[in-house]
Amino acid sequence: MSQNPSGTPKCPSKEKLLQMLDEHSFAINDILLYLDTHPHCEKGMEFYRKNIKKRKELLVTYAQHYGPLTIDTADDCTSRSWEWVMQPWPWENKGGCR
Repeated sequence: MSQNPSGTPKCPSKEKLLQMLDEHSFAINDILLYLDTHPHCEKGMEFYRKNIKKRKELLVTYAQHYGPLTIDTADDCTSRSWEWVMQPWPWENKGGCR
């Protein structure tokens, strides 16, 4: 992530974070299929671990800035309340579900 002039990391937009989460989630699902038939592949396991770690980091970043996407980040210590329920539901977004 790039940084603000103050030196703090600049958060990507909501859409960019969602896109990165989709990419890492897809990579995880894809490598899991591969590992089903190649369970001893060290490079495959390394790829899996790297993407799991990055996905978790992205979920935490998203939760800190836009609210939790999964139950795993719903109890994040930065949450002040259950304000995530005040976000628009997918069908309430302009243009419907994305």
